[in-house]
Amino acid sequence: MREVAPGVFHWRAYHEQIGIDVHSYLLEPAGVLLDPMLPTAGLDAVTSHGRPHTILLTNRHHLRDSERFVAELGCAVRAPRAGMHEFAREAPVEPYDPGDELPGGVVAFEVGAICPDESALHHPGLRVLACADGLFRGDDGSGALGFVPDELMGDDPTAVKEGLFASYTRLAAELDFDHLLLAHGEPIAGTGREALRTFATEHA
Repeated sequence: MREVAPGVFHWRAYHEQIGIDVHSYLLEPAGVLLDPMLPTAGLDAVTSHGRPHTILLTNRHHLRDSERFVAELGCAVRAPRAGMHEFAREAPVEPYDPGDELPGGVVAFEVGAICPDESALHHPGLRVLACADGLFRGDDGSGALGFVPDELMGDDPTAVKEGLFASYTRLAAELDFDHLLLAHGEPIAGTGREALRTFATEHA
């Protein structure tokens, strides 16, 4: 785990079901985990920075290792209401809606386009915006923002991209943040808002 901004910890871990590394975060002052996998170093790597009380998912596909954190730490789990059909009735997941202020001071925003429950999570105090599957940042050395391959974007990839560009343009214009946290790719610390604005406007 590494601290990418004050109180914001990032790590990557291999996701066996999809066969790639994915990215998770701890917002330590807020007591919140975002889309958590268990770190390679184990649970102690997280609890050494405090004891999180809530897990927030940016979309329904990012439950990942949340159930382990629920069992070990008693965390609550929140996910977008539009994706609640993904979870078993007995799963300890509660819904949130766009505009909700969530535990720890995180605010939920709708992204949509790639799936109905695609969301972004903003913490004004920590100056972060966390995104789900709509953005991808490869490990090819360029560090450029992009999208997943078209075959993962449904029947009309062009329409999906247009919807994502519109959402990201709106979020970059309306929200105040410095750090862009990605579920699929290395975070962008310090210049995240400008990177998102440039990506959205140059490709819209």
